[in-house]
Amino acid sequence: MELYELRQMQSLPLEAKIIKSQLRIREWYEYWDGNVYVSFSGGKDSTVLLHLVRGMYPHVPAVFCDSELEYPEIRKFVRQTENVIRLRPRWSLKHIIEKHGYPVISKEQARYIEEIRRSSNDKSIRIRLYGDGKGRFCISQKWQHLIAAPFKISDQCCYNFKKGPTRKYEIETGNKPFLGIMASESNQRKTQFLRHSCNNYNAARPRSNPLSFWLEEDIWEYLHRFNVPYSKIYDMGYTRTGCMFCMFGIHLEGHPNRFEKMKKTHPKQWSYCINKLGVGQVLDYIGIEYGKHEQVSIFDS
Repeated sequence: MELYELRQMQSLPLEAKIIKSQLRIREWYEYWDGNVYVSFSGGKDSTVLLHLVRGMYPHVPAVFCDSELEYPEIRKFVRQTENVIRLRPRWSLKHIIEKHGYPVISKEQARYIEEIRRSSNDKSIRIRLYGDGKGRFCISQKWQHLIAAPFKISDQCCYNFKKGPTRKYEIETGNKPFLGIMASESNQRKTQFLRHSCNNYNAARPRSNPLSFWLEEDIWEYLHRFNVPYSKIYDMGYTRTGCMFCMFGIHLEGHPNRFEKMKKTHPKQWSYCINKLGVGQVLDYIGIEYGKHEQVSIFDS
């Protein structure tokens, strides 16, 4: 698919987008003989996706990966949703942080930083520092100082809490996922959509993204038009509703950012993330405000 075709699809009215998404859902469901599920985070995008899928196939299960550090409003909303399978991670958050490190900047940058710290291969190190000659596959110059950070960095928490449990579920059940991913969310997701469109049958992990050509305003229009219940976390001013300790993308947020909001709306969870998990000192290191107070250093011991 070409970029202009994506732009045309994104400009369609909601009614047309619903019809196109329903077609993709039907194709996926029939191809896998109904052995499918909806990846459900409790956020607004997967809420719309679940409503669309169950409007056609009411008994399709929803699967929720429970890290135990989602916002309380998300967890409550998930509990109130019917036919939700809860998956637990293999390892605790403390174990992942101690063994692999913190999720900072982005999945890609965190992975590159972890790789360069572990690598002894000169070629691999050069690529991570300078790229492949086309400016790809490298740590941004802005964040290369994190290579020497006094704490570990990685993207392994996402695998432990999300990808690992869902892949295990897929192997055990044979079910294939619907994901509420939109191309507008990042360049990486846009590139994936242009390569594979909505339904990727031939991937190592087949998956359907029937909302790929939707925009955020479409999500809100759908929720309000069809009176679909959604988590009240959004009414508290949050736009990101993943794991509360996650720092991916925090540098792109204005004030108040997610941690500044959290201090006011969820002070207990804020204190746990900032002090017990050491997130505060990571944010200090990358220069992000979070409503700090005195804390004991976990890096001096």
